[in-house]
Amino acid sequence: MVTKKICMIGAYAVGKTALVQQYVHSIFTDRYLSTVGVKISKKTVSVDAQDMILVLWDLEGKDDYVDVKINYLRGSMGFFVVADGTRGETLESAMTLRSLAIDLVGPVPHALLVNKVDLLSSWEITDKQLLDVEKQGVAVFKTSAKLGLAVGESFFFLARGML
Repeated sequence: MVTKKICMIGAYAVGKTALVQQYVHSIFTDRYLSTVGVKISKKTVSVDAQDMILVLWDLEGKDDYVDVKINYLRGSMGFFVVADGTRGETLESAMTLRSLAIDLVGPVPHALLVNKVDLLSSWEITDKQLLDVEKQGVAVFKTSAKLGLAVGESFFFLARGML
């Protein structure tokens, strides 16, 4: 069985921990708990008849991306950058973090998760902005950690890309 390290990076309170909890444990809580440093979770999956252990590193969010402990990304086989659809500035932060991550770990499989699609009427991030991101060759998933929308699909996409 192969083991793959995946990092979750993004600004403060975009839903990284909630996405991991939804994926690993199928739970969501409205109670916000800030991640300090890194929280590591594991999930075993089967992709194309290959069993794989995903080791998910949920990194502490920072609004100032210079402060992110980018060294936690070392050894990653893939990563997600996460933005909050209701906070437009988190998309810019996510894309900056994406560039930093690629500089550190190389062109590994990755995707942008734009979280909180359950609050779509409050979104500040537009479809045009997401189309521009896709034109850069980045896979984009509109997710809801609360409802579980596109969570499993996004992790499966990344797992398949890491095979």
